[in-house]
Amino acid sequence: MSSSARHRTLWPALALAAVVALLIVAVVWLSGRGGTDTSGPGNTLMTSTAVEIEAARTQLDQLPVADRPRSSSGYRRDAFGDAWTDTDGNGCNQRDDVLLRDVVKSEPYRVGRQGGCDHDVLAGTWIDPYTGESIALTDAKQGSQAEKVQIDHIVPLSVAWRYGANTWTDARRLAFANDLRELVASGGASNQSKSGSDASQWQPVRAARCGYAVRYVAVKSAYALPTDATEKRALQDMLATCP
Repeated sequence: MSSSARHRTLWPALALAAVVALLIVAVVWLSGRGGTDTSGPGNTLMTSTAVEIEAARTQLDQLPVADRPRSSSGYRRDAFGDAWTDTDGNGCNQRDDVLLRDVVKSEPYRVGRQGGCDHDVLAGTWIDPYTGESIALTDAKQGSQAEKVQIDHIVPLSVAWRYGANTWTDARRLAFANDLRELVASGGASNQSKSGSDASQWQPVRAARCGYAVRYVAVKSAYALPTDATEKRALQDMLATCP
């Protein structure tokens, strides 16, 4: 084979290798860069560390106990601002941030650029933290598929409203609704079932109750939201399932 023929044979292989290398670099960059924390394997059933569990028990004991609110009278979703905003200023709204944070990193996933957002999630697999169900989306922008993975407020906005958020400033309500500690990518069915229920009215599968209670209490504590006797008992029971 002549030298020129060998060069013609090698160039396509070298070009393909270069493209593959660039794709690998891009994937590593997407899963490891700073700003919004996208590290880790992605979502699983809600679990917590021993330190988090002990902190939740202490926080629950310290939460003020109020009379149980009778209703969420006057609640409006728009009282907490637009549905999703870029409160951390990274170019992507909180929905994009949560989808990328919680996508299963050990499974293939795709992101793209949309406007100023460099991690618009287009496809991937998520684990419903409330049931353990695996949900794979090949097109996260397609309506019926997108509905299968929804962003849940661990402490529902209507619950926060009736426990005191109705007296907050607009800025505080906006911060609460977009706080990443309060948000999780969940199965659409779980999100719809949970809806505006508090911790005494809805609970995940038993294996997820410890982690759910830990996060629920942490959010209430962070925003000084009271509990009531019924909800407190439910949270204590869920924390009792912790290892």
